[in-house]
Amino acid sequence: MSAATTRSRTPRTPDRLCVEAVDLARAAAEEAAFPGVVGEHVSAVAEGDRVVTHFFESKEPGYRGWRWAVTVTRASRAKNVTLDETVLLPGEDALLAPEWVPWSERLRPGDMGPGDLLPTDAEDLRLEQGWSGEDAPPPNSVVSAEMAELVEAEDADVTDRAVVPVRGSITSVAEELGMRRARVLSRYGLHSAADRWDESFGAKTPMAQAAPASCVSCGFLVAIGGSLGQAFGVCANEFSPADGRLVSLSYGCGGHSEAAVMPAPLRPAPPVLDSMATDEFPLRPSADTGSVPTTADLPAADLGHS
Repeated sequence: MSAATTRSRTPRTPDRLCVEAVDLARAAAEEAAFPGVVGEHVSAVAEGDRVVTHFFESKEPGYRGWRWAVTVTRASRAKNVTLDETVLLPGEDALLAPEWVPWSERLRPGDMGPGDLLPTDAEDLRLEQGWSGEDAPPPNSVVSAEMAELVEAEDADVTDRAVVPVRGSITSVAEELGMRRARVLSRYGLHSAADRWDESFGAKTPMAQAAPASCVSCGFLVAIGGSLGQAFGVCANEFSPADGRLVSLSYGCGGHSEAAVMPAPLRPAPPVLDSMATDEFPLRPSADTGSVPTTADLPAADLGHS
């Protein structure tokens, strides 16, 4: 083991003159900082041969736990200590800002507002190359070069225009079919969108679990095209919590179109003995019962005169 290696592994002894230059280091810190923000002397650390860094407490608001670091040094065989650098450094318990995160990773759904522009990465996995317009039609196509010459004689346009596609041209047909876009959703983009929508309005939500039926049999469901139309649709019930939202066909809510025509609950049979009815009892005996004498059988009343 060489002597240089031995010296590098042994702790350096701070230079005495540099360690004693506390006043020089404080004056440099106070010159760089605002008045009254340089606190007590914390420590002195040897950075190298005749190089020492003095640490002072920082009292500046917003920099809790930070320290002013002033490095001093002197030349070999010189007695004058000179200033090297002054900097504000964080300590072990310093209040630090969170690690910087690119805006593309900080963005969350709903963060965009009116006028905001969100550029899409060229390598975005959610998108893939769409129709570029560079593919020429096959020779046997009705819009091939030969057919275009024949149609041109009849004043029909089958060529592409940069601004507005002419009706009947390849570009207009591609635009009508949704194929004129430079990029379209990839399979990954379709799956990620389907998982996100199913999480909000899918079969596992509490609303769908308590629904009388699923959206696939609801009259308020508006069907959509494409491959996603096999699993999703748009709710058109204004009283539904999913009105105007893309819902899974297995989703459901209490606003199902057939919820009102469900079978009515069964009514209980009438009681055999009606204990709630009242019986009529006459206050006087009836004359036709025989228990009460008629008027002809009664003797004439004596009125007291002849």
